[in-house]
Amino acid sequence: MIRFALKCGEGHEFDAWFSSGDSFDEQSEAEAIRCPECGSAEVSKVPMAPAVLRGRKTPVARDVPSDPPPHGAAMGTGQTYAFLKGLREHLKSNADDVGDKFAEEARKMHYGETEERNIYGEATVDEAKALHDEGIPALPLPKLPGDHN
Repeated sequence: MIRFALKCGEGHEFDAWFSSGDSFDEQSEAEAIRCPECGSAEVSKVPMAPAVLRGRKTPVARDVPSDPPPHGAAMGTGQTYAFLKGLREHLKSNADDVGDKFAEEARKMHYGETEERNIYGEATVDEAKALHDEGIPALPLPKLPGDHN
């Protein structure tokens, strides 16, 4: 794991962990990295304070956590909102909106009646439960503050 100091186009600074430098490049190019404050995908690396060796090879870093955040660590409200907003934007730009025909289209794909593709749309609670009972994968997108639909 490698930690990078990042900065968005709006000037917000934050840290993120990646499996490699190439992983950062791939995610950045795909606009998968989002600013936790504003949700901007315009993100770049900024210089970091290097670890300094003292005496018996004990690295000392300045204001830098030594471990990545634990899996499932809670995010702040702003980070959660920015993440969900970015996720919704990514899904909507990479999937077909099937509207209220979501359950029907998901079933057709699941049972091989039509070609598989990324879709999103609307389903009632009963339709969502039925999809789950049939083993058809589907996840809800939560409404966010400011959604008018």
